[in-house]
Amino acid sequence: MSSLKLLFVIGVAASLLMVGVGMIVPLLPQRVMLLSGSLQSAGFIASSFAISYVLIQLPLGRFADRLGVKPFLLLGYGLCALSGVLFFYAASPKALYLGRFIQGLGEAPIWALGPALLSLAYPQAKGRVIGLYNAAIHTGLAAGPLLGILLFPRGEGQLPFLVFAALCGLGGVTVLLLPRRPTPKEQIVGKPASLGETLALLRLRGPLTALSGIFLYGAGYGIFISVLPASLVHAKGFSASSTAVVFALFYGAISLSQIVAGPLSDRQGRHPYMVAGLVLAAAGFASFTPLPQPWTFGALTLASLGLGIFCVASMAYLNDCVPAALKGTISGSYYLSWGLGYFVGPVAVGYLAEASGALAAYALLAGAFALQALALHRSREAPAKPG
Repeated sequence: MSSLKLLFVIGVAASLLMVGVGMIVPLLPQRVMLLSGSLQSAGFIASSFAISYVLIQLPLGRFADRLGVKPFLLLGYGLCALSGVLFFYAASPKALYLGRFIQGLGEAPIWALGPALLSLAYPQAKGRVIGLYNAAIHTGLAAGPLLGILLFPRGEGQLPFLVFAALCGLGGVTVLLLPRRPTPKEQIVGKPASLGETLALLRLRGPLTALSGIFLYGAGYGIFISVLPASLVHAKGFSASSTAVVFALFYGAISLSQIVAGPLSDRQGRHPYMVAGLVLAAAGFASFTPLPQPWTFGALTLASLGLGIFCVASMAYLNDCVPAALKGTISGSYYLSWGLGYFVGPVAVGYLAEASGALAAYALLAGAFALQALALHRSREAPAKPG
């Protein structure tokens, strides 16, 4: 596909979907509590999404390597639209959990296979295009809550869920603009790698260390949108508006850092940016708790920038490590590790914060990021099979 048309098409589609996601995610906990009357039930909203999202990643990548990416992107948008319809008609918590489970299945290919397709189409600019794609996703996530407030200032009824379904459908129609057959440089060529060959590659020191860093990145991401806001409210007296500013800075910093760091990693190598991202995240998580409130914004922005830098550099690095026949599989591996961290990290930090205090919990998290940076620095090696 000529120029950046492919990036533009799938980036616009993903952004439309994420605007809808940003619009409905704040409403779902309220909806499930209204139907169940239980605060605990709201937690299952996150779990039901994470379970399907994590479990589908590796099978999804393997099938995409064999059958192509476009059918799974279309399926993803269709499943997300279906989840929106289920949310609209849901009359019980179980219906909402089912919708979130289906939404997890639908979002998985949008997050994982978009970068895989871009790495095939733009082999000399992986960092740049993956960074722009991820920035489009996070721009949509940041815009969604604002659009929701504008259109539905009181969170009126279930209508936002139909708007979400419509945006998902519009994203799918956008993906249909992709050509029926990929151009030669977008094709996956050669015999697909066996599962044994895939596992052998992932056991190499470089990819394995990167995946452990991606697990931590997922943990940091999940903590930012779950446990950390609660810590800010209870331990530092943040208001609802101050917490909203933290969310805006988080998404904005992740978007900006990927746009900048992606092309720089193309020119200067992935490892320096992976290590630098982890170091910045460690510094931000270590410093925000003891700092007074105005400075907290700066520390958390620093952590957000670090997470974004690591994200784009590590994703491009793993794509560098594999041949064309494994692009989908490696992207699935990426988001499998990310999803496990996203699931485990908030629970672990929340438990530590209750047991030992927020200062100790986030200091331990910062220490984990610092140790991971050191491990990545020591594991620096040439990719096994440049893709």
